Parts: sequence; structure tokens; C-alpha cells
Amino acid sequence: MPDQVQPKPLRADARRNRARLLDAARAAFASGKEPVTLEQIARDCGVGIGTLYRHFPTREALVEALYRKELADLCASAGDLLAAGAPDVALRAWMDRFADYVTAKQEMAEALRAVFASGSMTVSEARRKLTAALQTILDAGVAAGTLRADVRAEDVVASIVGMFAATSRAGGNEQLGRMLDLLMDAVRRPGR
Repeated sequence: MPDQVQPKPLRADARRNRARLLDAARAAFASGKEPVTLEQIARDCGVGIGTLYRHFPTREALVEALYRKELADLCASAGDLLAAGAPDVALRAWMDRFADYVTAKQEMAEALRAVFASGSMTVSEARRKLTAALQTILDAGVAAGTLRADVRAEDVVASIVGMFAATSRAGGNEQLGRMLDLLMDAVRRPGR
């Protein structure tokens, strides 16, 4: 098997531009204004379209990079939330972050379908990462005696995804919050 060529590390200014482009893309997709154009993202970031294309040669490449970053950020937040508070409080806060994550994905659904169709990222890979992050919180809750030991992380992830599918985008935030609270009641250890 031939050695794989490692990409050259980015210069500091290129890393900053890439991070700023991802931040601008996140804000543009979350704004709800359609359509989100690459030109708009570059302009919002204060760079030329050529800079955007050097980092992300296609819309799908930008969406994939943003998706991977947001997935990694959401998964990493499990440890941060646990460090800041009790496991049951961390779990509910993580659910809210998951809600924000899914809401942002709805704005770029068409481009994400192309990413998944290409096979460069799979739904099962994303669910596996989410499940592992959530398991960290559940394990801490079991150890603290606040969360049930028989709760499976993959069931909680599937429940949350189902809640998003069941609530409407317009006016569904209140209902979603209530449903997440019900799920919390189901995973808390009785008597808590």
C-alpha cells in the first residue's frame, strides 16, 4: 500500500481565515435567510471569494467541513458541561446544544444530502460520535446517582432526533423544550 501524502500544515493566517470562514458560514446558515451563497459568506468574513475557494473548492466541501466542526464541538461540549455542573444538569444543557446543532443543519439540508450521498460522511458515523459523547454524561450521572443505569445512549440520541422530526420548525421550540424535559424525567433516577 503506498504511503499516503499528508497535507501541508496551514500557515497561521490561513488557519485563521479557514476558522473565520466556518464561523461566517455557521452564522449565514443559522440566519434563516435563503439562499446562502458562497459569495455572501466570503463577504461576511471579509475575504475574497478566491480565499473561500482555496479552502473549500465546492459548496459541499464547505458544508462538510462545517458539519464536521459542529459535530466535533457538540461532542466535545459533553466534557465541558460535566466539568461545569452536575451530570443531570449537563445532560439537559447538552440536549439544548443538540437542538441548536440540528436546527442549524436544517438550514443546510440540501447540501448535507449531497455530502452524505458522496459517502464522505455517514449518518451512522455521526450517531456513533453523538452516542459516545452522550455516554460520557450518562456514565457520570450513574456514578453520581442522578441518572438511571439502564438508559442507553443510542436510545436517547434516537429520541432526540425523533423529537426534532415531530416538532414543527415554526413555533416548535416551546414544544421541543417540553419534550426534552419529559425525556429528562425519563432518564433521571427515581426520587431525584
